[in-house]
Amino acid sequence: MHDTQPYVAETEGVIVRVRPSYLAGQSDPDEGRWVWAYQVEIENQGPEAVQLMARRWIITDATGHVETVRGPGVVGEQPLIAPGDSYSYASGCPLSTPSGSMEGAYMMTDAKGRSFEAAIPAFSLDLPGGRVLN
Repeated sequence: MHDTQPYVAETEGVIVRVRPSYLAGQSDPDEGRWVWAYQVEIENQGPEAVQLMARRWIITDATGHVETVRGPGVVGEQPLIAPGDSYSYASGCPLSTPSGSMEGAYMMTDAKGRSFEAAIPAFSLDLPGGRVLN
């Protein structure tokens, strides 16, 4: 899952890196189901601790259908990330088309109680070998 360069976004010292990968073993193209995993690393390069309170994902399939997913924290946690530290987790996304994209934001709170959105970079969900980058 880590053989490609990550997609990266930075907001107010919070760096979000995403590495997607196709899960052939969980996908069933004959049934119209393609599944991706994605590994996320959230690094705090800011001067104070930040806490991830909520998430918003915008998922777009190859037909242009858009689904927005919101919820508290990530994978059941609302991690507190100290300056210089990072937090990583893995999750997944099924699609009804063989390609698509995801992007979004994490709602963060800093040590002073100020809230801000840390951008999640837009990233492609493409079948291996389906796109050549040269």
